[in-house]
Amino acid sequence: MAHKAGFVNIVGSPNVGKSTLMNGLVGARMSIITSKHQTTRHRIRGIVNGPDFQIVYSDTPGVLEPKYKLHEKMMNFVSESLRDADIILLVTDIFEDSMNHAETLRKITDMNVPKFVLINKIDLAKDMETVEKKVESWATLMPGAQILPISALEKVNTDFVIQKIKELLPESPAYFPKDELTDKPMRFFISEIIREKIFTTYNKEVPYSCEVVVEEYKEDVPTEGKSKKTITKIRALILVNRETQKGIIIGHQGNKLTKVGTEARKDIEEFIGKKVFLDLYVKVDKDWKEKDNKLNQFGYDG
Repeated sequence: MAHKAGFVNIVGSPNVGKSTLMNGLVGARMSIITSKHQTTRHRIRGIVNGPDFQIVYSDTPGVLEPKYKLHEKMMNFVSESLRDADIILLVTDIFEDSMNHAETLRKITDMNVPKFVLINKIDLAKDMETVEKKVESWATLMPGAQILPISALEKVNTDFVIQKIKELLPESPAYFPKDELTDKPMRFFISEIIREKIFTTYNKEVPYSCEVVVEEYKEDVPTEGKSKKTITKIRALILVNRETQKGIIIGHQGNKLTKVGTEARKDIEEFIGKKVFLDLYVKVDKDWKEKDNKLNQFGYDG
């Protein structure tokens, strides 16, 4: 049997469940999942391997009209994912009538690759008639695409999606070594775990003004005392736009930052399978979202 491989790229509006779907398809936690919009900022690849296939999934930022250089960089990831896709998964949900970005929708419609419209969150639909109307509407909006109602959270129809993807993959050798699960380094996932805890700890605009940079990652550092145990030491910087945001992030007597650090450390330990010492500190850089050199340094250069 010939080997199959391809790029299966996930696009859609913010907060329709792309990251939940991505994590479910890959079978591992790759992307931030919260109820807030625009939590995914990068293109995150998750790789699923079998003896005769390799699926390279990509989670992408929610499609939006850029307001900052940061948003422009995020939209570049979306455009890149449309250029190299072998299969497109356009994710919408039961509450959305059409994608919020007409230009991206037009580009997807015009693409000459297999396309799926996945209507997510059907577990929240009030009745099946609502689901059926969404299917009919999207069939009109995107003729030629396969329209499938799913629930990424409840794993409804996701196995069928995987089956269809395997059938439609082009014949190709593997793009990545078969033992790789992602193209991102460990530091990236550490920063994403910390950023997720910022989103779940703080309200309003503060999480959107933050960037996390892992400045130091040292494995197998001996612990103090006679014990021969080792620990992983991580030092991470949280960047914010304004001095007032720095105060909010730190909290009264450091209580908020301690909470973020404690919750992030637990998840990092589970992720890497080792004990962790996590050192967090906060710095103000008011223009980081508008500086090309800073954004490129933070990995927004593709």
